[in-house]
Amino acid sequence: MLVKPAYRPLPETYDEMFEADLTPRPANEPIVADLLSASPERINELRLRADRMFLRMGVTFNVYGEDAGTERIFPFDLVPRVIDAQTWNALEAGLSQRVRALNAFVADIYGEGKILKDEVVPRDMICGSAQYRRAAIGIKPPNGVFVTVAGIDLVRDREGRFMVLEDNVRTPSGVSYVLENRLVMTRLMPDLVRKCSLRSVENYPSDLLASLTEIAPEGVTRPTAALLTPGPYNSAFFEHVFLSQQMGIELVEGQDLVCVDHKLFMKTVEGLQQVHVLYRRVDDDFLDPLVFRSDSLLGVAGLTDAMRAGTVTVANGIGTGVADDKAVFAYTPAMIRYYLSEEPLLPIVETYLLRDPDVRKRIIRDLDQFVIKPTGASGGYGVLIGPKATYRELAHARETIEKDPASFIAQPVIQLSAHPTFVGQAGGDGVSLVPRHVDLRPFVLLGSKARVLPGGLTRVALREGSLIVNSSQGGGSKDTWVVAD
Repeated sequence: MLVKPAYRPLPETYDEMFEADLTPRPANEPIVADLLSASPERINELRLRADRMFLRMGVTFNVYGEDAGTERIFPFDLVPRVIDAQTWNALEAGLSQRVRALNAFVADIYGEGKILKDEVVPRDMICGSAQYRRAAIGIKPPNGVFVTVAGIDLVRDREGRFMVLEDNVRTPSGVSYVLENRLVMTRLMPDLVRKCSLRSVENYPSDLLASLTEIAPEGVTRPTAALLTPGPYNSAFFEHVFLSQQMGIELVEGQDLVCVDHKLFMKTVEGLQQVHVLYRRVDDDFLDPLVFRSDSLLGVAGLTDAMRAGTVTVANGIGTGVADDKAVFAYTPAMIRYYLSEEPLLPIVETYLLRDPDVRKRIIRDLDQFVIKPTGASGGYGVLIGPKATYRELAHARETIEKDPASFIAQPVIQLSAHPTFVGQAGGDGVSLVPRHVDLRPFVLLGSKARVLPGGLTRVALREGSLIVNSSQGGGSKDTWVVAD
Protein backbone atom coordinates (compact mmCIF):
# COMPACT_ATOMS: atom_id res chain seq x y z
CA MET A 1 0.00 0.00 0.00
CA LEU A 2 1.38 3.40 -1.04
CA VAL A 3 0.26 5.15 2.14
CA LYS A 4 2.09 2.81 4.54
CA PRO A 5 4.62 3.38 5.93
CA ALA A 6 5.36 6.62 4.04
CA TYR A 7 2.43 8.78 5.19
CA ARG A 8 2.65 10.33 8.64
CA PRO A 9 -0.20 12.44 10.05
CA LEU A 10 0.86 15.74 11.59
CA PRO A 11 1.05 15.79 15.41
CA GLU A 12 -1.72 17.63 17.26
CA THR A 13 -3.63 18.09 14.00
CA TYR A 14 -6.92 16.59 12.87
CA ASP A 15 -6.25 14.38 9.86
CA GLU A 16 -9.22 14.33 7.48
CA MET A 17 -8.54 10.81 6.20
CA PHE A 18 -6.77 8.84 8.93
CA GLU A 19 -6.78 8.17 12.61
CA ALA A 20 -3.42 8.52 14.37
CA ASP A 21 -2.67 4.81 13.77
CA LEU A 22 -3.38 5.22 10.01
CA THR A 23 -6.75 3.50 10.25
CA PRO A 24 -8.89 5.14 7.54
CA ARG A 25 -11.92 7.06 8.71
CA PRO A 26 -14.96 5.03 7.49
CA ALA A 27 -16.04 7.32 4.63
CA ASN A 28 -12.47 7.27 3.30
CA GLU A 29 -11.99 3.52 3.09
CA PRO A 30 -12.72 3.26 -0.67
CA ILE A 31 -10.19 6.01 -1.45
CA VAL A 32 -7.49 4.31 0.59
CA ALA A 33 -8.26 0.90 -0.93
CA ASP A 34 -8.37 2.12 -4.54
CA LEU A 35 -6.45 5.34 -5.07
CA LEU A 36 -3.82 5.26 -2.33
CA SER A 37 -3.02 1.62 -3.04
CA ALA A 38 -2.23 2.36 -6.69
CA SER A 39 1.34 2.12 -7.97
CA PRO A 40 3.48 5.26 -8.25
CA GLU A 41 3.32 4.86 -12.03
CA ARG A 42 -0.48 4.87 -11.95
CA ILE A 43 -0.53 7.95 -9.68
CA ASN A 44 1.80 9.80 -12.02
CA GLU A 45 -0.34 8.88 -15.00
CA LEU A 46 -3.50 10.17 -13.30
CA ARG A 47 -1.83 13.42 -12.24
CA LEU A 48 -0.54 14.10 -15.75
CA ARG A 49 -3.95 13.39 -17.25
CA ALA A 50 -5.59 15.73 -14.74
CA ASP A 51 -3.19 18.56 -15.62
CA ARG A 52 -3.83 18.08 -19.33
CA MET A 53 -7.60 18.10 -18.77
CA PHE A 54 -7.48 21.35 -16.81
CA LEU A 55 -5.30 22.93 -19.47
CA ARG A 56 -7.67 21.87 -22.26
CA MET A 57 -10.67 23.16 -20.32
CA GLY A 58 -8.92 26.46 -19.69
CA VAL A 59 -9.26 26.18 -15.90
CA THR A 60 -6.80 28.95 -15.12
CA PHE A 61 -6.50 32.05 -12.96
CA ASN A 62 -4.48 35.25 -13.06
CA VAL A 63 -2.38 36.42 -10.14
CA TYR A 64 -2.45 40.18 -9.59
CA GLY A 65 0.95 41.76 -9.83
CA GLU A 66 2.13 39.45 -12.59
CA ASP A 67 2.38 40.35 -16.26
CA ALA A 68 -1.05 40.90 -17.78
CA GLY A 69 -2.27 37.86 -19.60
CA THR A 70 -0.11 35.42 -17.61
CA GLU A 71 -2.34 32.52 -16.56
CA ARG A 72 -1.76 29.50 -14.38
CA ILE A 73 -3.51 26.18 -14.11
CA PHE A 74 -5.17 26.09 -10.72
CA PRO A 75 -3.15 23.42 -8.84
CA PHE A 76 -5.27 20.31 -8.27
CA ASP A 77 -4.64 17.33 -6.00
CA LEU A 78 -5.97 13.88 -6.82
CA VAL A 79 -6.84 12.82 -3.28
CA PRO A 80 -10.46 13.87 -2.64
CA ARG A 81 -11.70 15.22 0.65
CA VAL A 82 -14.69 13.18 1.90
CA ILE A 83 -17.43 14.43 4.23
CA ASP A 84 -19.88 11.90 5.60
CA ALA A 85 -23.63 12.47 5.34
CA GLN A 86 -24.23 13.15 9.03
CA THR A 87 -21.49 15.77 9.24
CA TRP A 88 -22.68 17.46 6.05
CA ASN A 89 -26.32 17.60 7.16
CA ALA A 90 -25.24 19.53 10.26
CA LEU A 91 -23.05 21.85 8.18
CA GLU A 92 -25.83 22.48 5.67
CA ALA A 93 -28.24 23.57 8.38
CA GLY A 94 -25.65 25.85 9.95
CA LEU A 95 -24.66 27.42 6.64
CA SER A 96 -28.27 28.14 5.67
CA GLN A 97 -28.89 29.71 9.07
CA ARG A 98 -25.79 31.87 8.80
CA VAL A 99 -26.51 33.26 5.35
CA ARG A 100 -30.13 34.06 6.23
CA ALA A 101 -28.87 36.07 9.21
CA LEU A 102 -26.18 37.85 7.18
CA ASN A 103 -28.77 38.81 4.58
CA ALA A 104 -31.12 40.12 7.28
CA PHE A 105 -28.25 42.16 8.71
CA VAL A 106 -27.39 43.81 5.38
CA ALA A 107 -31.06 44.54 4.68
CA ASP A 108 -31.43 46.05 8.15
CA ILE A 109 -28.41 48.37 8.15
CA TYR A 110 -29.47 49.85 4.80
CA GLY A 111 -33.07 49.97 5.99
CA GLU A 112 -34.38 50.68 9.47
CA GLY A 113 -31.08 49.98 11.24
CA LYS A 114 -32.75 48.22 14.18
CA ILE A 115 -29.65 46.28 15.19
CA LEU A 116 -27.74 49.56 15.42
CA LYS A 117 -30.48 51.32 17.39
CA ASP A 118 -30.57 48.40 19.81
CA GLU A 119 -26.76 48.66 20.13
CA VAL A 120 -26.22 45.00 19.35
CA VAL A 121 -23.60 46.06 16.80
CA PRO A 122 -21.73 49.38 17.20
CA ARG A 123 -22.99 52.02 14.79
CA ASP A 124 -19.57 53.63 14.37
CA MET A 125 -18.07 50.27 13.34
CA ILE A 126 -20.62 49.86 10.56
CA CYS A 127 -20.52 53.44 9.29
CA GLY A 128 -16.72 53.41 9.47
CA SER A 129 -16.34 50.14 7.58
CA ALA A 130 -14.50 50.42 4.28
CA GLN A 131 -17.28 48.35 2.70
CA TYR A 132 -20.23 50.39 3.99
CA ARG A 133 -22.04 52.11 1.12
CA ARG A 134 -24.36 55.03 1.84
CA ALA A 135 -25.66 54.73 -1.72
CA ALA A 136 -27.37 51.48 -0.72
CA ILE A 137 -29.52 53.12 1.95
CA GLY A 138 -33.20 52.75 1.06
CA ILE A 139 -32.71 50.26 -1.78
CA LYS A 140 -35.14 47.38 -1.27
CA PRO A 141 -34.46 44.40 -3.55
CA PRO A 142 -37.24 41.85 -4.22
CA ASN A 143 -37.82 39.47 -1.29
CA GLY A 144 -35.29 41.53 0.66
CA VAL A 145 -32.43 39.52 -0.84
CA PHE A 146 -29.13 41.39 -0.76
CA VAL A 147 -26.94 38.29 -0.50
CA THR A 148 -27.72 35.94 -3.38
CA VAL A 149 -24.36 34.14 -3.44
CA ALA A 150 -22.26 33.50 -0.34
CA GLY A 151 -19.02 31.63 0.19
CA ILE A 152 -18.43 30.75 3.84
CA ASP A 153 -14.89 29.74 4.79
CA LEU A 154 -14.75 26.89 7.29
CA VAL A 155 -11.82 25.34 9.11
CA ARG A 156 -11.52 22.31 11.35
CA ASP A 157 -9.75 22.48 14.69
CA ARG A 158 -7.64 19.82 16.41
CA GLU A 159 -10.73 17.94 17.56
CA GLY A 160 -12.22 17.91 14.08
CA ARG A 161 -14.86 20.53 14.88
CA PHE A 162 -15.88 22.76 11.96
CA MET A 163 -15.73 26.50 12.67
CA VAL A 164 -16.43 29.58 10.56
CA LEU A 165 -13.28 31.54 9.75
CA GLU A 166 -14.60 34.19 7.36
CA ASP A 167 -17.66 35.20 5.36
CA ASN A 168 -17.56 36.15 1.68
CA VAL A 169 -20.70 37.89 0.45
CA ARG A 170 -19.36 40.50 -1.97
CA THR A 171 -18.40 38.60 -5.12
CA PRO A 172 -17.31 35.18 -3.81
CA SER A 173 -15.38 33.08 -6.30
CA GLY A 174 -14.23 29.48 -6.67
CA VAL A 175 -17.40 27.57 -7.45
CA SER A 176 -16.31 26.83 -11.02
CA TYR A 177 -13.37 24.88 -9.63
CA VAL A 178 -15.80 22.80 -7.57
CA LEU A 179 -17.67 21.78 -10.72
CA GLU A 180 -14.59 21.24 -12.88
CA ASN A 181 -12.80 19.28 -10.14
CA ARG A 182 -15.74 16.87 -10.02
CA LEU A 183 -15.79 16.55 -13.81
CA VAL A 184 -12.09 15.67 -13.88
CA MET A 185 -12.38 13.14 -11.06
CA THR A 186 -15.40 11.50 -12.69
CA ARG A 187 -13.46 11.07 -15.93
CA LEU A 188 -10.28 9.88 -14.23
CA MET A 189 -11.78 7.48 -11.68
CA PRO A 190 -15.42 6.75 -12.62
CA ASP A 191 -15.59 3.46 -10.72
CA LEU A 192 -14.37 5.03 -7.47
CA VAL A 193 -16.79 7.95 -7.79
CA ARG A 194 -19.70 5.54 -8.30
CA LYS A 195 -18.59 3.31 -5.44
CA CYS A 196 -18.62 6.22 -2.98
CA SER A 197 -22.23 7.21 -3.78
CA LEU A 198 -21.68 10.96 -3.89
CA ARG A 199 -24.10 13.84 -3.87
CA SER A 200 -24.03 15.69 -7.18
CA VAL A 201 -22.71 19.23 -7.64
CA GLU A 202 -23.77 19.62 -11.26
CA ASN A 203 -27.05 21.38 -10.42
CA TYR A 204 -25.31 24.50 -9.14
CA PRO A 205 -25.67 26.56 -12.35
CA SER A 206 -29.40 25.77 -12.60
CA ASP A 207 -29.83 26.55 -8.88
CA LEU A 208 -27.99 29.84 -9.35
CA LEU A 209 -30.19 30.74 -12.32
CA ALA A 210 -33.30 29.82 -10.31
CA SER A 211 -32.15 32.04 -7.43
CA LEU A 212 -31.48 34.94 -9.81
CA THR A 213 -34.89 34.48 -11.43
CA GLU A 214 -36.58 34.48 -8.02
CA ILE A 215 -35.17 37.92 -7.15
CA ALA A 216 -36.29 39.58 -10.39
CA PRO A 217 -38.30 42.81 -10.08
CA GLU A 218 -41.94 42.35 -9.17
CA GLY A 219 -44.25 41.66 -12.07
CA VAL A 220 -41.52 40.36 -14.41
CA THR A 221 -42.52 36.81 -15.32
CA ARG A 222 -39.71 36.02 -17.76
CA PRO A 223 -36.70 38.00 -16.52
CA THR A 224 -33.55 38.49 -18.57
CA ALA A 225 -30.36 37.94 -16.56
CA ALA A 226 -26.75 38.78 -17.44
CA LEU A 227 -23.38 38.30 -15.77
CA LEU A 228 -21.22 41.42 -15.47
CA THR A 229 -17.46 40.74 -15.61
CA PRO A 230 -14.53 43.17 -15.29
CA GLY A 231 -12.99 41.43 -18.29
CA PRO A 232 -10.36 38.85 -19.23
CA TYR A 233 -7.63 40.18 -16.94
CA ASN A 234 -9.67 39.55 -13.81
CA SER A 235 -8.36 36.65 -11.72
CA ALA A 236 -11.72 34.85 -11.86
CA PHE A 237 -12.52 35.48 -15.54
CA PHE A 238 -12.59 31.75 -16.29
CA GLU A 239 -15.36 31.39 -13.72
CA HIS A 240 -17.36 34.26 -15.21
CA VAL A 241 -17.25 32.65 -18.65
CA PHE A 242 -18.02 29.20 -17.25
CA LEU A 243 -21.05 30.27 -15.20
CA SER A 244 -22.57 32.42 -17.94
CA GLN A 245 -22.30 29.51 -20.38
CA GLN A 246 -23.70 27.00 -17.92
CA MET A 247 -26.66 29.24 -17.08
CA GLY A 248 -27.25 30.24 -20.69
CA ILE A 249 -27.11 33.97 -19.95
CA GLU A 250 -25.07 36.73 -21.58
CA LEU A 251 -21.61 37.59 -20.30
CA VAL A 252 -21.28 41.37 -20.46
CA GLU A 253 -18.79 44.10 -19.66
CA GLY A 254 -19.68 47.64 -18.62
CA GLN A 255 -19.40 48.89 -22.20
CA ASP A 256 -22.15 46.45 -23.23
CA LEU A 257 -24.70 48.04 -20.88
CA VAL A 258 -26.53 51.35 -20.69
CA CYS A 259 -29.14 52.84 -18.38
CA VAL A 260 -32.06 54.70 -19.95
CA ASP A 261 -35.04 56.08 -17.98
CA HIS A 262 -33.86 54.29 -14.82
CA LYS A 263 -33.79 50.93 -16.58
CA LEU A 264 -30.81 48.75 -17.46
CA PHE A 265 -30.33 47.65 -21.05
CA MET A 266 -27.94 45.37 -22.88
CA LYS A 267 -26.70 46.42 -26.30
CA THR A 268 -27.40 43.76 -28.93
CA VAL A 269 -27.26 43.62 -32.74
CA GLU A 270 -31.05 43.92 -32.69
CA GLY A 271 -31.07 46.95 -30.43
CA LEU A 272 -31.42 47.44 -26.68
CA GLN A 273 -32.70 44.55 -24.54
CA GLN A 274 -33.76 45.19 -20.98
CA VAL A 275 -31.87 43.36 -18.23
CA HIS A 276 -33.88 42.59 -15.10
CA VAL A 277 -31.26 40.75 -13.03
CA LEU A 278 -27.54 41.51 -13.12
CA TYR A 279 -25.19 39.00 -11.50
CA ARG A 280 -22.24 41.27 -10.99
CA ARG A 281 -18.65 40.17 -10.47
CA VAL A 282 -17.42 43.76 -10.31
CA ASP A 283 -16.63 45.39 -6.96
CA ASP A 284 -18.81 48.21 -5.62
CA ASP A 285 -16.24 50.93 -6.28
CA PHE A 286 -16.31 50.26 -10.03
CA LEU A 287 -20.01 49.49 -10.45
CA ASP A 288 -21.47 52.94 -11.12
CA PRO A 289 -19.19 55.87 -12.04
CA LEU A 290 -21.92 58.37 -11.14
CA VAL A 291 -21.92 57.16 -7.53
CA PHE A 292 -18.56 55.56 -6.84
CA ARG A 293 -15.30 55.93 -8.78
CA SER A 294 -15.86 58.38 -11.61
CA ASP A 295 -12.93 56.96 -13.58
CA SER A 296 -14.37 53.43 -13.71
CA LEU A 297 -14.96 51.90 -17.12
CA LEU A 298 -16.05 48.55 -15.65
CA GLY A 299 -19.57 49.43 -14.54
CA VAL A 300 -22.51 51.34 -15.96
CA ALA A 301 -23.57 54.90 -15.20
CA GLY A 302 -26.99 55.13 -13.58
CA LEU A 303 -27.14 51.54 -12.32
CA THR A 304 -27.72 52.60 -8.70
CA ASP A 305 -30.70 54.75 -9.70
CA ALA A 306 -32.16 51.85 -11.68
CA MET A 307 -31.81 49.62 -8.61
CA ARG A 308 -33.52 52.23 -6.49
CA ALA A 309 -36.33 52.49 -9.05
CA GLY A 310 -36.87 48.75 -8.72
CA THR A 311 -36.42 47.97 -12.42
CA VAL A 312 -33.31 45.84 -11.99
CA THR A 313 -31.95 43.61 -9.24
CA VAL A 314 -28.19 43.38 -8.76
CA ALA A 315 -26.75 40.28 -7.14
CA ASN A 316 -25.07 40.61 -4.80
CA GLY A 317 -26.48 43.96 -3.76
CA ILE A 318 -24.38 47.09 -3.36
CA GLY A 319 -22.86 47.32 0.11
CA THR A 320 -23.03 43.63 1.01
CA GLY A 321 -19.29 43.74 1.71
CA VAL A 322 -19.98 45.28 5.10
CA ALA A 323 -20.95 41.76 6.19
CA ASP A 324 -17.48 40.58 5.06
CA ASP A 325 -15.77 43.03 7.38
CA LYS A 326 -13.64 40.98 9.75
CA ALA A 327 -14.56 43.18 12.73
CA VAL A 328 -18.27 42.75 11.98
CA PHE A 329 -17.58 38.99 11.85
CA ALA A 330 -17.17 38.99 15.64
CA TYR A 331 -20.83 39.97 15.99
CA THR A 332 -22.29 37.28 13.71
CA PRO A 333 -23.40 34.97 16.54
CA ALA A 334 -25.32 37.93 18.01
CA MET A 335 -26.87 38.59 14.56
CA ILE A 336 -28.22 35.05 14.38
CA ARG A 337 -29.82 35.39 17.80
CA TYR A 338 -31.15 38.88 17.00
CA TYR A 339 -32.72 38.20 13.58
CA LEU A 340 -33.61 34.52 13.76
CA SER A 341 -34.14 33.99 17.52
CA GLU A 342 -31.97 30.88 17.19
CA GLU A 343 -28.70 29.72 18.67
CA PRO A 344 -25.86 29.60 16.13
CA LEU A 345 -25.39 26.10 14.75
CA LEU A 346 -21.82 26.78 13.62
CA PRO A 347 -19.26 28.27 16.02
CA ILE A 348 -16.91 30.98 14.79
CA VAL A 349 -13.18 31.31 15.35
CA GLU A 350 -12.73 33.59 18.36
CA THR A 351 -12.13 37.13 17.12
CA TYR A 352 -10.59 40.02 19.04
CA LEU A 353 -11.32 43.63 18.09
CA LEU A 354 -8.15 45.72 18.33
CA ARG A 355 -10.22 48.92 18.49
CA ASP A 356 -10.72 48.02 22.17
CA PRO A 357 -7.72 49.48 24.09
CA ASP A 358 -7.62 46.71 26.71
CA VAL A 359 -7.84 43.96 24.12
CA ARG A 360 -5.25 45.69 21.94
CA LYS A 361 -2.79 45.98 24.82
CA ARG A 362 -2.99 42.25 25.54
CA ILE A 363 -2.78 41.19 21.88
CA ILE A 364 0.18 43.45 21.09
CA ARG A 365 2.02 42.06 24.10
CA ASP A 366 1.57 38.51 22.81
CA LEU A 367 1.46 39.28 19.09
CA ASP A 368 3.53 36.22 18.19
CA GLN A 369 0.66 34.00 19.37
CA PHE A 370 -2.08 35.39 17.09
CA VAL A 371 -3.13 35.80 13.48
CA ILE A 372 -3.59 39.48 12.59
CA LYS A 373 -5.92 40.41 9.72
CA PRO A 374 -6.90 43.73 8.13
CA THR A 375 -10.66 44.12 8.55
CA GLY A 376 -11.35 45.02 4.92
CA ALA A 377 -8.93 42.79 2.99
CA SER A 378 -9.51 39.43 1.32
CA GLY A 379 -7.57 36.75 -0.56
CA GLY A 380 -5.07 36.24 2.26
CA TYR A 381 -3.46 39.63 1.65
CA GLY A 382 -2.08 41.48 4.66
CA VAL A 383 -2.42 38.51 7.02
CA LEU A 384 0.29 38.11 9.66
CA ILE A 385 0.68 34.70 11.30
CA GLY A 386 2.39 35.54 14.57
CA PRO A 387 4.22 32.28 15.31
CA LYS A 388 5.77 32.33 11.81
CA ALA A 389 6.57 36.05 11.70
CA THR A 390 10.05 37.52 12.04
CA TYR A 391 10.99 40.00 14.75
CA ARG A 392 10.95 42.80 12.16
CA GLU A 393 7.50 41.77 10.86
CA LEU A 394 6.10 41.73 14.40
CA ALA A 395 7.58 45.16 15.16
CA HIS A 396 6.11 46.60 11.96
CA ALA A 397 2.71 45.04 12.77
CA ARG A 398 2.70 46.59 16.25
CA GLU A 399 3.45 50.01 14.79
CA THR A 400 0.77 49.67 12.10
CA ILE A 401 -1.88 48.49 14.57
CA GLU A 402 -1.22 51.42 16.94
CA LYS A 403 -1.69 53.88 14.07
CA ASP A 404 -5.08 52.50 13.05
CA PRO A 405 -6.29 49.86 15.54
CA ALA A 406 -9.88 49.74 14.23
CA SER A 407 -8.59 48.37 10.90
CA PHE A 408 -7.32 45.12 12.42
CA ILE A 409 -8.59 42.07 14.26
CA ALA A 410 -6.77 39.19 15.90
CA GLN A 411 -7.64 35.52 15.99
CA PRO A 412 -5.95 32.58 17.70
CA VAL A 413 -3.84 30.39 15.46
CA ILE A 414 -6.04 27.50 14.40
CA GLN A 415 -4.05 24.40 13.52
CA LEU A 416 -6.05 23.71 10.36
CA SER A 417 -6.92 20.12 9.69
CA ALA A 418 -4.63 18.27 7.28
CA HIS A 419 -5.31 16.01 4.35
CA PRO A 420 -3.11 13.54 2.44
CA THR A 421 -1.82 15.35 -0.64
CA PHE A 422 0.50 14.37 -3.48
CA VAL A 423 3.48 16.70 -3.85
CA GLY A 424 6.23 16.69 -6.45
CA GLN A 425 6.18 17.30 -10.17
CA ALA A 426 3.54 15.25 -11.96
CA GLY A 427 5.28 12.64 -14.07
CA GLY A 428 8.59 13.15 -12.27
CA ASP A 429 10.47 11.22 -9.62
CA GLY A 430 10.02 11.81 -5.92
CA VAL A 431 6.26 12.15 -5.81
CA SER A 432 5.16 11.58 -2.23
CA LEU A 433 2.00 11.59 -0.13
CA VAL A 434 2.20 14.14 2.68
CA PRO A 435 -0.21 15.98 4.99
CA ARG A 436 -1.12 19.52 3.94
CA HIS A 437 -3.45 21.96 5.65
CA VAL A 438 -6.91 22.52 4.16
CA ASP A 439 -10.00 24.65 4.58
CA LEU A 440 -13.46 24.46 3.00
CA ARG A 441 -15.53 27.08 1.17
CA PRO A 442 -19.14 25.91 0.76
CA PHE A 443 -21.43 28.03 -1.42
CA VAL A 444 -24.92 29.09 -0.39
CA LEU A 445 -27.53 30.59 -2.72
CA LEU A 446 -30.43 32.71 -1.51
CA GLY A 447 -33.50 33.37 -3.61
CA SER A 448 -36.98 32.43 -2.43
CA LYS A 449 -35.15 29.88 -0.27
CA ALA A 450 -31.61 28.90 0.69
CA ARG A 451 -29.79 26.35 -1.46
CA VAL A 452 -26.47 24.87 -0.32
CA LEU A 453 -24.07 23.28 -2.81
CA PRO A 454 -23.14 19.81 -1.45
CA GLY A 455 -19.48 20.10 -0.51
CA GLY A 456 -17.73 23.17 -1.80
CA LEU A 457 -14.17 24.16 -2.58
CA THR A 458 -11.50 22.44 -0.51
CA ARG A 459 -8.42 24.62 -0.72
CA VAL A 460 -5.05 23.18 0.21
CA ALA A 461 -1.87 24.95 1.29
CA LEU A 462 0.68 23.21 -0.91
CA ARG A 463 3.74 24.62 0.84
CA GLU A 464 4.88 22.57 3.82
CA GLY A 465 3.70 24.05 7.10
CA SER A 466 1.74 26.83 5.43
CA LEU A 467 -1.70 27.81 6.71
CA ILE A 468 -2.48 30.12 3.76
CA VAL A 469 -4.69 28.25 1.28
CA ASN A 470 -5.62 31.06 -1.13
CA SER A 471 -4.81 30.45 -4.80
CA SER A 472 -3.25 33.91 -4.93
CA GLN A 473 -0.87 32.78 -2.18
CA GLY A 474 0.20 29.47 -3.73
CA GLY A 475 -2.70 27.25 -2.70
CA GLY A 476 -4.44 24.53 -4.69
CA SER A 477 -7.68 22.57 -4.49
CA LYS A 478 -9.21 19.13 -4.05
CA ASP A 479 -12.53 17.67 -5.05
CA THR A 480 -14.91 17.60 -2.08
CA TRP A 481 -17.07 14.51 -1.84
CA VAL A 482 -20.25 14.54 0.23
CA VAL A 483 -21.50 11.01 0.75
CA ALA A 484 -25.23 10.56 0.12
CA ASP A 485 -27.45 9.34 2.95
